[in-house]
Amino acid sequence: MPTTQYAGKVNAPEFPAGLDWLNSERPVTLRELRGKLVILDFWTYC
Repeated sequence: MPTTQYAGKVNAPEFPAGLDWLNSERPVTLRELRGKLVILDFWTYC
């Protein structure tokens, strides 16, 4: 089975300071999420 390789690597930027977090006692950092499966759900009122 062939493997897919991607040229280069792009690191995600850190979350901006001052964001409102739901279901979290404090802001989360990318370092804390490393190695974990993360689902981000972006929603707005329509």
